[in-house]
Amino acid sequence: MAKDMTLLWGSGSPPCWRVMIALEEKNLQGYNSKLLSFDKMEHKSQQVLDINPRGQVPSFKHGDIVVNESYAACFYLESQFKSQGTKLIPDGAEEQALMYQRMFEGLAFYDKLCAVIFYDYYVPEGERLDSALKRNKEALVTELKLWEGYLEKLGSGSYLAGKSVTLTDVVVFPTVATLFRFGLSAERYPKLGEYHALMKERPSVKASWPPHWLENPKGQDTLKDI
Repeated sequence: MAKDMTLLWGSGSPPCWRVMIALEEKNLQGYNSKLLSFDKMEHKSQQVLDINPRGQVPSFKHGDIVVNESYAACFYLESQFKSQGTKLIPDGAEEQALMYQRMFEGLAFYDKLCAVIFYDYYVPEGERLDSALKRNKEALVTELKLWEGYLEKLGSGSYLAGKSVTLTDVVVFPTVATLFRFGLSAERYPKLGEYHALMKERPSVKASWPPHWLENPKGQDTLKDI
């Protein structure tokens, strides 16, 4: 089955990482994997555009079926391979509701992270304002406190939507890992730090850890004062 799948991806991209974790959790190793270079603009290559006219990664194909949006690809994999690997959508209404809620809150979480760590990338030099970056940092702090509170309420050793791994963890963990990669303090945010350490030990996360993070484990200190 996995041999019919192709994933074009970039190292360290949370949307790509979401799909890679989902594939691992569903025991779909052996898919056609092509690592592309953002520096060389390979995500704008014809190979990507043929699958994804937006010129973005992930670009994912299963046979003739194309699902490029990372959340959509994760839902698709769980739906098509329900009985295989980890069950990622719980049966109970309450557990399912919490999973969906946190999943989609995860999109705002990712946006607020990107607004800080990629501010210089997204905003042209002449349009950058210290006051805007300060607002972005304050919004990220508010968001971090929310997630810290969610985890505290669930108790030690919990995942983002309960005691079991769900699609929420598949799609939101890459955001959390990126926070710590960019210098977030586990002492300041102990519940997120505990969650990060818990998820890092999962085989699916170890198998899909960004290659350039392995080559250079140090990361950056952009968020050290957040």
